[in-house]
Amino acid sequence: MDLKGIRYFVQIAELGSITRAAQHLRVAQPALSRHIHALEQELGVSLLVRLPRGVRLTTAGRQFLEHCQRILRELNRAQDELRSGAASAQGRVILGVSPTTGPLLLPGVVERMRRQCPQISLKVVDGFSNQLYDWLQAGRADVAVLTNPVNSRTVKVTPLISEPVVVFMPADQRPQRFLTVAELARTPLVSTEAIRIIADEQLQRHRIRVRVEAEIDAVEAIRRLVLRGTSLALMPVSTFHEDVAAGRLQALPIVDANIHRILTLGQQAERRPSAAIDEVAQIMAAEVRALAEQGVFGLRGSGNDAGNDRNKTAAPRPRSTKNRKQERQET
Repeated sequence: MDLKGIRYFVQIAELGSITRAAQHLRVAQPALSRHIHALEQELGVSLLVRLPRGVRLTTAGRQFLEHCQRILRELNRAQDELRSGAASAQGRVILGVSPTTGPLLLPGVVERMRRQCPQISLKVVDGFSNQLYDWLQAGRADVAVLTNPVNSRTVKVTPLISEPVVVFMPADQRPQRFLTVAELARTPLVSTEAIRIIADEQLQRHRIRVRVEAEIDAVEAIRRLVLRGTSLALMPVSTFHEDVAAGRLQALPIVDANIHRILTLGQQAERRPSAAIDEVAQIMAAEVRALAEQGVFGLRGSGNDAGNDRNKTAAPRPRSTKNRKQERQET
C-alpha cells in the first residue's frame, strides 16, 4: 500500500467513476484499475462495486475512505508545517464554530487574520458543539470554539469566557429588569436544545426545569420570533447583543440562579499544532477578549455587571462528570 494508491482510491471515490478519475489525474484507466485491485488484494475486501455507469463504495470502501482522507489531511498538514518553517505561519487551518459563535467571532477574526497572517488559508466549518468535538477528535477540524465541553485526553480545551444565559423579549413590551427562578419556570420560552439542557442541569438544585415550548436550532428563526413578539427566548447574552444595543430587544437576567455557558477553545491533544494553528488560536482568543471589553458577554446596567467584568479575564474550568456529554452541544 502506497500513497499513490491511496490518492487514486480517494479520487475515484469522490468522483464516483474510474473514467472521470483517470481524466482528472491524467492516468490511464487500466493503471487506476490495477491500483484498486492491488489495494483490494492487500486488504482482503472489495472496496468498489462496478456499475454500468461509475462505481459505488462498499461498506468496507466507505470505512477505508475515511482512513485515507485522514491520512491525506495529516500529510498535507505536515507539508504545510515543514514549508512554513520557524519564521512565519502559513498553510491551511480548519476552524470550527457554532451557529451562535460564528456570526459573533468571524468578522473580527477574518479582519485580524488579513492584517496579521494573510499567508494562512482559513476554512470555516459550522456545527453544534458535539459535532465540532467529534471533528476535532477525527482530525476534520484543527481548532474549534466549544461550549461546556467535558474533559478529554483527545481534545485539549482552553477556557475563554463564561457568559450568562438570559431571557430575551421585545424592547417595547412591559419594562422589566430581571426574572426570578420561579418566574422562569412559569414562562413559556423558545431555545435551542443545547441551551435548554445546560439550563435544566444548572437549575437542578432549584428543583425546576425551564418551560421550553419549542426547541429551535435555527438561531435566526429564534431572533425573528422574539422581534415579532411571538415568543420569549432563553439564550446566551451575546447571541442578540446587537439587537439589545440597538434598542430592539431587552435581555433579562435570572437574578437568583447562575445560568451560564462556558466558551472554550478546543484543539486535538495528541497532535502538536502547527504555527498556523497556533496563530489562529491566538487570534480567536484575542477576539473574545476584545468583545468582552466591549461588553458583548455581559449585561450592561444590571446587577450582574461586577460578575461580568470578572468574566472578561477568567472563566470557570470545564467540569468532568459523566453527565456532561450532552453539554458538548452548542447553539
